[in-house]
Amino acid sequence: MDVVRWGILGASNFALDKMGPAIHAAKDATLAALATSSPEKAVPFQSFAPDIRVHDSYEALLADPEIDAVYVPLPNHMHVEWSIKALSAGKAVLCEKPVGMDVAEIDRLIAARNASGLLCAEAFMIVHHPQWQRAKALLADGAIGTLRHVNAAFSFFNDDAGNIRNQASAGGGGLRDIGVYVMGGARYATGQNPVRLDYARAEIRDGIDLFADMGFAFEDFTFQAYTSIRMAPRQEVHFHGEKAVMSLTCPFNAGIFDQAEIRISGPDNTVTIERFPRVNQYVTQVEAFGRSLREGTPFAWTLEDARGTQSMMDQVFAAV
Repeated sequence: MDVVRWGILGASNFALDKMGPAIHAAKDATLAALATSSPEKAVPFQSFAPDIRVHDSYEALLADPEIDAVYVPLPNHMHVEWSIKALSAGKAVLCEKPVGMDVAEIDRLIAARNASGLLCAEAFMIVHHPQWQRAKALLADGAIGTLRHVNAAFSFFNDDAGNIRNQASAGGGGLRDIGVYVMGGARYATGQNPVRLDYARAEIRDGIDLFADMGFAFEDFTFQAYTSIRMAPRQEVHFHGEKAVMSLTCPFNAGIFDQAEIRISGPDNTVTIERFPRVNQYVTQVEAFGRSLREGTPFAWTLEDARGTQSMMDQVFAAV
């Protein structure tokens, strides 16, 4: 397989704005097909991928023999169902985060992946950005000394009732939309999992969390984070070590929210800054998935990794 032929299930805004163009721009990838029951929704995709085939159902796309991999950007509660159907149809799967609604759902998907022998992973794009890859390496190298605490924040304001983030039936809420980043980012960078939940608070309205604040104990450090879909925009992650503090600016929407930087504040008020050029982390994610599919190289974020973050989320939901 020289070029991965991609199909997208559903003409979501995110697929149109982010992942569709990323697949089209990625090396050794082609956006071959889109499934949508509304032909007019395919028109914007055809503006940048004029040769894209349009199927009128998800089933028709999965039956397309000229599709190697499927991207699933459907509402959260449909992720596992259609990822399993794609695997059953012989397609590799990149499913948008959160891959499942709870750990039990992800376990079903892991079993389906194992039975199929195909590549199936969560689209957790930050692990494909050099800012996070560098942060992980710096922590492993002891750049800030022994890590003692991590704190993170991710918020924005959205009260649009028509947006799936504000629809409980579609798996909406801040934790599922952006909590995966504060929790999963800490797990990725440190390579550790929490040993217990220390506290959790949330404001839940109409079945969705508008605000959540949580604290976990990891084996070697403590972790605190908050998320909100009803607060002014904020994106920060700080790793507090015994010798220095490492801060990531714009850690989740690099190049859009702000410029991606790593700032290390050391003794005597010294500050070292690493700036990262604009990188489309969606493109690098597609290219990494393609390498794994073609060459069998490990993918940076597995379903087991997604399960670890979902386990944290399940604990928060159970506590609030």
